[in-house]
Amino acid sequence: MQNTTSRTLGSASDDLLGQAVQTNEVRPRQGSRRESDDDTDGPRTTGILPSQELERQVKVTKEIVALETIQDDQFQPASLDLRLGSVAHRVRASFLPGKDATVQQKLDRLTMHTMDIRNGAVLERGCVYIIPLLEGLALKKRTSAMGNPKSSTGRLDIFTRLITDYGTEFDRVREQYKGPLYAEVSPRTFSVLVHKGSRLNQIRIRRGNRPNSDEAMKRLQQAFQVVGSISEDEIRNGVPLSVDVRGAHSGGLIGYKARNHAGLIDVDKVRSYDVLDFWEPVYAPRVGGLVLDPAEFYILASREAVKVPPTHAAEMIAYDTLIGDFRVHYAGFFDPGFGHPDAGGEGARAVLEVRSFEVPFVIEHGQVVGRLAYEQLTERPNRLYGSNAKSSYQGQGIALSKHFKPFSRSEMP
Repeated sequence: MQNTTSRTLGSASDDLLGQAVQTNEVRPRQGSRRESDDDTDGPRTTGILPSQELERQVKVTKEIVALETIQDDQFQPASLDLRLGSVAHRVRASFLPGKDATVQQKLDRLTMHTMDIRNGAVLERGCVYIIPLLEGLALKKRTSAMGNPKSSTGRLDIFTRLITDYGTEFDRVREQYKGPLYAEVSPRTFSVLVHKGSRLNQIRIRRGNRPNSDEAMKRLQQAFQVVGSISEDEIRNGVPLSVDVRGAHSGGLIGYKARNHAGLIDVDKVRSYDVLDFWEPVYAPRVGGLVLDPAEFYILASREAVKVPPTHAAEMIAYDTLIGDFRVHYAGFFDPGFGHPDAGGEGARAVLEVRSFEVPFVIEHGQVVGRLAYEQLTERPNRLYGSNAKSSYQGQGIALSKHFKPFSRSEMP
C-alpha cells in the first residue's frame, strides 16, 4: 500500500515542475558571450555556474524549482545545498531507475516501509533509504548538473548519492532534465537523525561540455600553485593529491578512526558532540606507513595545501585502481576560494575520508590518494568560500565534521 504522504509530495513536485517548464523560457542576458570568446575577459558561455547564476536560475529562468522557498544560505559559491523532503523510503537495495523507469516506479517495487521525517527520524546504520528532495530541475539546452555529498556528510560516513528519473548514473543529471530529485542515503558508521529540510548533498550546474585538458590544469598550477609541492609533470588526469601520515605540523596527530557502535548523531546540530565519544585519534606510526584496517573508517588529511582560485571550482576525482587497494571514500566538491588568500584560507589541506577494501593496506606518507580536476566558472562568484559565504572548513588542517566540539590532546585519558 503506497504512503499517501509520499504520493501527495510527488503530485506537488510534478505540478511545480510543470509550471517551471512553461515559464523557464526567458530572453538571454545582455552581453552574453559566444563560444569563441572563451579566452577573453568577462562572462563565459561554458563552465560551472557561480552563485549569482544559480540564484538567477531560481528567480528568473526557473530551472531550479522547489516545493518550499529556497533559502539564501543554500547558495554556495558554485553549488546549491539540497534539502530532504517529508518522507524517507527504506528500500531493500540501492538501485538506478534506468532509461525506462522513474524513481517512483522503482520505489513501488522496492520500498519496505516509508517514514514521515517532518519531525525527525532515525536512519539506521547499514540500511538504504531513498528520500525525495524539496528541489527539482527544469534544465534548458546545454545545461546539465552533478551531485555530491556535502563535506559534513562525507565526514560522518553517510553514503549519499543523487538520483533522477530515467537516470543511468548516480550523481549525474543529464542535459535538459525536467523532473524531481532524490537522495539515496545509507549511513555506514553512525546512525543519524534527520529532519525535513536537512541538507546532506549539493548540486553543481554546468553549461556546455566539461573540458578535459591537463594542459589547462598545468597552466593553473603554474599560475596559482593550486596543490603545493606538485610539479607540472605530475599532472595526469587531474592534479595529484597525497596523504600526510607524519603529522609534523599537528604534534603527530594524523587523523581519526571512527568508533564502532557509537551513539546517534543529529545531522542538524553543530558543535554538539564530544570527539572521543565517536572517534579515536590516530597518531603517526613510529616507522613506515599507516595500516588501514578494512573494517574501519578514517579521517586523514592531504600532505599538500590546496587552493581553488576564485575563477575555478574543483572536484576530487573518484578512486583510481592504479593507486592502491583503498579509496578516498567520498569524492568532493571544492568551492572557489577554498584555501585561497583572497578568502582568508591560505594553507588549507584537503580532508580525506578513507577506507581500505577487502584486505589491510599500508598507506605511506606522500602516497597519491586522489586527483583534483579544476574547472573554470562562467564568471567569478559574488561570494567566496570562507569569505562572505558560510564556510565551516576554511583554513582547515585535520578537521572532523562541524557536528563535533573542538578537540584538544589534553582531553585524552
